[in-house]
Amino acid sequence: MQMGPQGMHIRLIFCMIYITFCHISTSSSLLPTTVPLFNERPFVLVWNAPISKCQQLKVPLDLSLFQAVTTPARVRNQSLTLFYKNRIGLFPCIDLQSSKEYNGGIPQRGNLSASLDNAKEEFTKYISDSSSGLAVLDWEEWLPMYDRNFDIKEIYKDLSINYTLKHNNSLNTQQADSKAKQQFQEAARGFMEETLKLGVALRPQYLWGYYLFPDCYNYDFEVENYTGVCSEHTKQLNNKLFWLWETSTALYPSAYLPTSTSGSKKAALFVRHQVQEAVRVAGLSKHPYTAPVYIYLRPLLRDQKELYMNEIDLVSSLGESAALGAAGSVLWGASADYTNKASCEALSAYLSDTLNPYIANVTTAAHFCSKSLCQGNGRCVRKNSDSEDYLHLSPERHQIRRNAGKYMVRGTPSLDDLTNWADKFTCQCYEDRKCSVEITP
Repeated sequence: MQMGPQGMHIRLIFCMIYITFCHISTSSSLLPTTVPLFNERPFVLVWNAPISKCQQLKVPLDLSLFQAVTTPARVRNQSLTLFYKNRIGLFPCIDLQSSKEYNGGIPQRGNLSASLDNAKEEFTKYISDSSSGLAVLDWEEWLPMYDRNFDIKEIYKDLSINYTLKHNNSLNTQQADSKAKQQFQEAARGFMEETLKLGVALRPQYLWGYYLFPDCYNYDFEVENYTGVCSEHTKQLNNKLFWLWETSTALYPSAYLPTSTSGSKKAALFVRHQVQEAVRVAGLSKHPYTAPVYIYLRPLLRDQKELYMNEIDLVSSLGESAALGAAGSVLWGASADYTNKASCEALSAYLSDTLNPYIANVTTAAHFCSKSLCQGNGRCVRKNSDSEDYLHLSPERHQIRRNAGKYMVRGTPSLDDLTNWADKFTCQCYEDRKCSVEITP
């Protein structure tokens, strides 16, 4: 049995284990989710970083284990298209350095109709109506919840209050702030929701959502006994974004690891609760199935150009995401990350020595678990989301080797492997399919 995208294969030697003395069958209480987009693989990796300089320098990069290799640049018909702020329409915003206002500055003064016309041109130009993939809208200038615009974004609240007072000069300060909040949130929702609806309507075969949504806001890494748990206040604000979860056809939270968390349990707690919050809000939708979660990660540690995630970090990020039921992970990189021979060679070595072996491990284990426990009709999800149970191949019974450019996973899952998964994982069925945690003859 061979698997693997773009001509690279992982040979999976998997013997069906007939259990004549054991029958395990339990149903799952989890809401069903959409069928995996990429070859029905339960957990996939998507590359989204510019590597043209490495290609020019002829530095080999083994990206064969990624289901899609894409770039954030303006390239048509990619499996993942990332629309930065100047590509999603005419959203009002303010240059926080110069205070210059664009398209009205604040949502209340924007032209939604003109913005949608502009977005329509961009969406139809760069996404074909005959392909499928991921569509990510990256809007970070202001946040749709008024109270989330603090620190340098406070200017949006100040201008909103001025706008309100200009039209209602009899209001006192408290009344003006309350009215400004209402007006801002209604207008902000209009831009974000209608743009998302437009994308879904124009290219329904793509999975649409906003980068960074939802956010757990669990960045207080310096706190003693850091737990990573999202605050109740954060959850309440995310609940108020119900309209966003109802409209999104995929969720794209982010969990770039800061250097201070590398190699520590904080990294796992950070990612765990970002993914958990995404899974939670996906379940708020009234749809009969939940939107898939694709967690954004970065091979390099946050704000670093040389330090990569180590093996422990990969377990804390990719491993956590797979075990919690994410559909996949997008590994993003900036245009400045790989710009010379040294950075390209470092990436090449990292892929071959560290990242690819772990990708082979976790994606193969997720596939095995799906096939053996969920009949291939669902993905395995931790029963206890706060446990440290991972979808990993048993090192005693599996070997991951690279031979002639191919990653080979050799080994046979044992009865212990399968019963261990059944003890620690349940199944989230795909829409319109039946599955249950079951090991049968």
